[in-house]
Amino acid sequence: MTKEKRIGILTSGGDCAGLNAVIRAVVNGASQKGWKVFGIHNGTEGLTEKPLSYEELTVHNFSDTPWPRLSGSYLGSLNKGVKMEALSEMSRRFGEGVRELGLDAVIVVGGDGSMNITGNYCKGAGIKMIGIPKTIDNDTPITEFSVGFNSACQVCTTAIDSLELTARSHQRALICEVMGRDAGHLAMQSALAGQADVCLVPEIPYKIDNIIKKLKEIKASGRNHAVIVVSEGIKTEDGEHISGAKNMIGEAVYGGVGQYLSSEINIRYKDFQTRVTTLGHIQRSGTPSMFDRYLAAIFGAKAIELLANDETNKMVIWKDGHVQAISIEEVVKKGTTLLDTHSDCVKAAQALGMYIGEIK
Repeated sequence: MTKEKRIGILTSGGDCAGLNAVIRAVVNGASQKGWKVFGIHNGTEGLTEKPLSYEELTVHNFSDTPWPRLSGSYLGSLNKGVKMEALSEMSRRFGEGVRELGLDAVIVVGGDGSMNITGNYCKGAGIKMIGIPKTIDNDTPITEFSVGFNSACQVCTTAIDSLELTARSHQRALICEVMGRDAGHLAMQSALAGQADVCLVPEIPYKIDNIIKKLKEIKASGRNHAVIVVSEGIKTEDGEHISGAKNMIGEAVYGGVGQYLSSEINIRYKDFQTRVTTLGHIQRSGTPSMFDRYLAAIFGAKAIELLANDETNKMVIWKDGHVQAISIEEVVKKGTTLLDTHSDCVKAAQALGMYIGEIK
């Protein structure tokens, strides 16, 4: 790598709060070393489509603006919106874009899918890469936390607090459906923080009759309301996913399990009216939390340190209270991190009387 490095940075996959704080950390860290940073627009498309789409980012035109304190992605992102071409072709185009810009390395801010896809592009094209994990699902391998998860938890917890108050007013059992795909981290942690009565996650099977049993116990205790948190990725009691549509590459788009549970509960139990709130993409927004900004700063600084030491093809992680780095290949090999059904979070939910399904 040359003395004056030219670094590209892109955000890939679903957006989340804290992305712009990551970009700021990279820009400021690079600026301290006299390097140039180029923000790539719309994920990998900014490098694979012609003409290339990018802009030079500086402390003046980015870091000193309000953007680093806002959610969303200033650069735009790509979340599987188009059908992918052959890996070899995409790698070739990605490499051509990187070389046309004269980049020494690319920093990719993304989740497990982005690390896999973009990691393969970089490997095929011989491009040096550093990954920074972000996702509201917190399912990126090996790292204990990813940028965006804490902010999403706060959005969900605030929603649960609000639902508890209206449930109390109308003597209802209100259902809150949250995101998370096939991992239950977001649902379980926000349900625990929000003091929900029931939490259903993809990793743990459940019985509707036992949800109703919990509601009856609440009623018998003298309380006239309840809050149920469900992850979008849970299946029906018969083991089927509910999916209203497919995206442009054929993957199922989850959603609707809250309505399914509401209907089933209402058919079998009449003492609580149920209503459903689906939080949807509001979980990706809101003011980035202190922890996500803190994590973004540490991850961005570590990424610049790795590049300065010519350590590439690694993803920064948070583990055992410290920032570390691990090879992209190991991240991809590990795969999606699901909720540990014997974790402290799950044990606490059980100990506090929350129904979380049928733990074996």
